[in-house]
Amino acid sequence: MAEADDRILHRITEMAHEERELRDALSAGRVGGDEEHSRLGRLERELDQCWDLLRQRRARMEFGQNPDDAQVRSASVVEHYQS
Repeated sequence: MAEADDRILHRITEMAHEERELRDALSAGRVGGDEEHSRLGRLERELDQCWDLLRQRRARMEFGQNPDDAQVRSASVVEHYQS
């Protein structure tokens, strides 16, 4: 696996951990302000973008293309994808 893929996966792991902690804190009532809800939304969008970038890189590698040509797509584009 490419070093860039490792960095992307590391970032995904960090954000997923933060997302879980924030969701736990919200559900336990330890936090609950607009700022926390906004942060959760940003995390979800950034995670979607990271997963999309990783999928692009892997697809490019599979088809003999340069994975470094993959680019982060906007959150609005990525969030409208169907799984």
